[in-house]
Amino acid sequence: MKEIGNLTKRVHFVSLGCPKNLVDSEIMAGSLMRDGYQVVGEAEDADTVIVNTCGFIDASKQESLDKIMEMAELKKKGLLQKVVVAGCLTQRYKDDLVEGLPEADLFVGSGQFQNIAKILRDSKAGAKEKRFFHLPTYLQEDATPRVNSQPRHRAYLKISEGCKKRCAFCAIPLIRGNLQSRNLSGILGEAKLLVAGGVKELIVVSHDFTDFGWDLRKQNQAARETPDELLRALADESGAEWIRVLYLYPDGVSKETLDLIGAKRNLVKYFDMPLQHINNDMLKAMNRRMARAKIEGVLKDIRDRIPEATLRTQFIVGYPGETEAHFEEMLRFVEEMQFDRVGCFMYSQEEGTKAGTLPDQIDEETKQRRHDTLMAVQKEISAKRHRALIGRRMEVLVEGVSEETELLLVGRHSQQAPDIDGVTYINDGQAEIGQMVQVEITEAMDYDLVGGIVPSDGPQ
Repeated sequence: MKEIGNLTKRVHFVSLGCPKNLVDSEIMAGSLMRDGYQVVGEAEDADTVIVNTCGFIDASKQESLDKIMEMAELKKKGLLQKVVVAGCLTQRYKDDLVEGLPEADLFVGSGQFQNIAKILRDSKAGAKEKRFFHLPTYLQEDATPRVNSQPRHRAYLKISEGCKKRCAFCAIPLIRGNLQSRNLSGILGEAKLLVAGGVKELIVVSHDFTDFGWDLRKQNQAARETPDELLRALADESGAEWIRVLYLYPDGVSKETLDLIGAKRNLVKYFDMPLQHINNDMLKAMNRRMARAKIEGVLKDIRDRIPEATLRTQFIVGYPGETEAHFEEMLRFVEEMQFDRVGCFMYSQEEGTKAGTLPDQIDEETKQRRHDTLMAVQKEISAKRHRALIGRRMEVLVEGVSEETELLLVGRHSQQAPDIDGVTYINDGQAEIGQMVQVEITEAMDYDLVGGIVPSDGPQ
């Protein structure tokens, strides 16, 4: 067993799922480091492993279970002392998971992870309790410790917990509860601290950015917490060079918001807008709030007001009752709209959701065929839009040396979000990690770009 003095205080995190879950892992890391723990990069070097799980769809659940069992094998071999299971899967399945995974030592839900240091202290002292659950999900406070696990030049900024929407396919409200927004002052304070620590790109995450502050305004009509006020404060006061917002649902995107994003240099012109479908019958069955005509109106407003904007969306194929005609309509829509990025999910039948009880469930083979067909169409669109960038100069944030070869640097231009979009390979010139450079695009692939560093057109 590894020791620090007389204590076994080395912890390794496995954080699965979305960036919001990653922030929870960073909060746990901050709490444990304050309590004297060292966070290590490899499970074999730790005494305690915390698997922060995802419980959103079947594939993510299976990934979580596989990782838990992998850590349990290390414990069985004597390489670990404790396996802690945290996160959404734990919160969602509670007692079932506790009973079904005797290999794990502690189970910590989304309303208790902030107490991880005390939970581990008590367990080490001999406490027998294994289950730690509470609702609602813990909402980050101004004094909450957090350690940024991302490269020094970027960080996620979580602005709320839970969700006020009730999409028929989604289990998030069952797991995370209703919307809870943070105070604007606390968010801005954290943003300033992150930037002071070297962060150049702030990535704002929530379940739906456009609902930010709704709960606070409901309690107090004078509350300043609105999406536009938050964007304005971050743009004017945080000091960040890029501010990227993820997950804007179309029903909340106003013309005023678009004009604000268009006017502020450091608000990235990047719209990650989950549409899920475009057929009106399917949208109604999904309990989405907008019909096709209004969605098209929002997309037109974005392109009219911010012509350079990047549009990313997600669709679900194989939703209960989706016919070939419904799918063909979505396929034609993708071809017409020429989105810059498209993600596609095969519908996952989730217990506890309205959609999970619907008739006319679609077989897996049909789901896979529709998924592959849609993504093949989008691949051609993405390649075409990338080819149009050849010859352009773009500001790129350098991420480091490419995993493919040490001869290439890799970075992202402002329209490439980390981990979900492609990258920009730099094959000419040198730069430091976290540096902003001008890159002239010389080659384009389906999802990635290639170019060389050129003299800057102005101050970075």
